Amino acid sequence: MTGSRIDPETPTRPIRLADVKSWHETVDVLVVGYGAAGVCAAIEAAQTGATTLVLERASGGGGTTAMAGGVLYLGGGTRVQKACGVDDSPEAMLRYLTASTPDPDPEKFRLYVEGSVAHFDWLVEQGVPFKDALHTERTTQPANDDGLFWSGNEKSWPYKEIAKPAPRGHKVQAPGDAGALLFAKLHEAALKSGARIQYDTRVMKLVLDERGAVVGVVARQDGEDRAFRARRGVILCAGGFAMNDTLRQRHLSRLVGRAIPIGNPYDDGTGLRLGLSARGAAIHLDEYHITVPYYPPGSLTYGILVNGQGQRFIAEDAYHGRIGETASRQPGGTVFLIVDDPIFGRPEIDGFEVVAVEESIAGLEKTLALPPTSLERTVELFNRNAAAGTDPILHKQPAWLRPLTEPPFAAFDLSFGKATYMAFSLGGLWTKSTGEVLTEDGEVVEGLFAAGRNCCGISRSAEGYVSGTSIGDATFFGRLAGRTAAARRPEGRNA
Repeated sequence: MTGSRIDPETPTRPIRLADVKSWHETVDVLVVGYGAAGVCAAIEAAQTGATTLVLERASGGGGTTAMAGGVLYLGGGTRVQKACGVDDSPEAMLRYLTASTPDPDPEKFRLYVEGSVAHFDWLVEQGVPFKDALHTERTTQPANDDGLFWSGNEKSWPYKEIAKPAPRGHKVQAPGDAGALLFAKLHEAALKSGARIQYDTRVMKLVLDERGAVVGVVARQDGEDRAFRARRGVILCAGGFAMNDTLRQRHLSRLVGRAIPIGNPYDDGTGLRLGLSARGAAIHLDEYHITVPYYPPGSLTYGILVNGQGQRFIAEDAYHGRIGETASRQPGGTVFLIVDDPIFGRPEIDGFEVVAVEESIAGLEKTLALPPTSLERTVELFNRNAAAGTDPILHKQPAWLRPLTEPPFAAFDLSFGKATYMAFSLGGLWTKSTGEVLTEDGEVVEGLFAAGRNCCGISRSAEGYVSGTSIGDATFFGRLAGRTAAARRPEGRNA
């Protein structure tokens, strides 16, 4: 998908309240963007009785969520977990998320894990379906409609020793990608709540009063610039910046030309720049999620990953995102997946080329131009340990240990910049757990909120990311931002 450059008309500075000549419309809560975060913010705000208007730049809703798999990372004992015999607790979920996330936000994490079961129940109340079935095969997400699967590193070392493992990837009940169904159900709930949605409306600027509080926006609608007043708050839910070439080059330069950006065409940083224009601070803009989804088939997990020195560098049973980040950091980005005949399979996603097939490991080593005896020694050590059911160096799970002994042997090229790596931004506006945007000094920007990819949520590093945290975070904290904005006194003062 082709990215975009910074548009000269992209919001860079706000407009003063005194310069607004007239208001096209006045509401209590104004939501900018209509993806997972925006729809949930709108539902919660409208259900409190606040007049709520969503302004969406595209001709329809859904954003990146509607393009996604429809997975939410939830746990602590949801209906699906219990029906599948999974024993989970908020404490175990919190330990896992905290251990796998650099610079975690304690308050956001606490709220998210403690409210996870209730959030699942809320989604079901909105009509979102989940099947009580555990998908046991190793996959990036179930191709069928199973409702629960292992979507992270819970069973991998060292996390399995820190927190009791449990599957927490909840996939909306539909075969294949289910993001569109998730959004469709939430959209129905938004319409029932009384929220109004205006499409083909591009928000250009925020409106600030003399105190610096956000009191509205200027948006381009039907070829005209119109001012919309928000008595209680503006909530930015306009997506990330993965599709903006300029911002990606500035903040995520190591990915440019090497990883395919994931997002919808409007993930161009508009929401981020709106927030910055009102003195909002941004954090972790150099963080991202990156993946190299070389499986399914799950049988490829029995193989070993080696770098340009012929050495293993990560346990192959780790989550594909953690593998992708670690692989991308290998010298020269060179990575090969080594398999033997019984476990060979073609990855479901294109872009993983078989670059060598030989009758011996020595022959494979020579064809790949690896240092002499390097791969032979690596495979010899791996095979000896695997035969004993151990992996003392990288701690691969015993269930995935199998000696590579049956020719022919093959190598897939997983090198960074050659194989299919995909990525999106994780950084965004600094917010409280309530969604209130903060300045560099940690002060609240009155009247301004953010949720979803417009802010930095619970996922904030490539190594710690797991599938389902993006939509889980967007829906959960989108709801909280909607409630908080609706409860705010009109324009921060008594009515």
